[in-house]
Amino acid sequence: MTATATGDLLRAEGITVRFGGLTALDAVGLDVAPGTVVGLIGPNGAGKTTLFNVLSGILRPTEGTLTWKGAPVPSRRAHHSARAGIARTFQGLNLFPQLTVMDNVVVGADRTARGGPFSLITGLGHHHADERRLRERALAALESFGIAEHAHRLPGTLPYGVQKQVALARACVSEPELLLLDEPASGLSGDQVEALAEQIRAFSRDMAVVLVEHHMDLVMRVCDHIVVLDFGQVIATGTPDEVQADPAVTRAYLGTPADGSTADGPAAVDPALGNGDTP
Repeated sequence: MTATATGDLLRAEGITVRFGGLTALDAVGLDVAPGTVVGLIGPNGAGKTTLFNVLSGILRPTEGTLTWKGAPVPSRRAHHSARAGIARTFQGLNLFPQLTVMDNVVVGADRTARGGPFSLITGLGHHHADERRLRERALAALESFGIAEHAHRLPGTLPYGVQKQVALARACVSEPELLLLDEPASGLSGDQVEALAEQIRAFSRDMAVVLVEHHMDLVMRVCDHIVVLDFGQVIATGTPDEVQADPAVTRAYLGTPADGSTADGPAAVDPALGNGDTP
């Protein structure tokens, strides 16, 4: 794994995104080092998904620069990001309902196949060696997530938690250097969130992870560093303990004044940062 001279795999500097007269992100910075889990949190509408879309290549910023492994990236399409070693999940499952679980994961497996994943799953082209190699890799990914028994089923016939695992397997099968997880705990039960936490920490042994999540117990448990957005600006950064103790974060989530008091008295505990409820 290659990082920059400062130890960063991905660096975003001065990222600004405007939609007409609306500024969705205002000079946002983010650094991701190899083997770390970086949390990106904030109230609804804070700009988390917009930043995520910039990092994954779906959205080009109005201003600012992205640096990937020390090289400036002035513009980039999503499929270029995948080939560079960046994978992501989505808030929704974003699975192909007409494809089997195996074929969904094969789509994510391709970083080097000459004919592309769709030529493999539709039978177009003659890249039999690629097909065999990528299907073996996809099966290994399914086995690692404990869902190989569902390889030949359609995603819509499976429980939601299993579909989430399919989406994770598809993102991880290409062995990315950076994994972007967009609300992976949404819709999961308590036990499933516990299992997800273990998986994310395991991911970080082989790749960096950026996590957007409303489930604060999960964020505080798995993240090494957290960036807090509010109204498109970074209002706090630091370790989980530092972020939980930052008055700016409490104000953003609860609307409390700087001294932490409320109309009912002092705010001793921030419930938005102390449990798994969506803020």
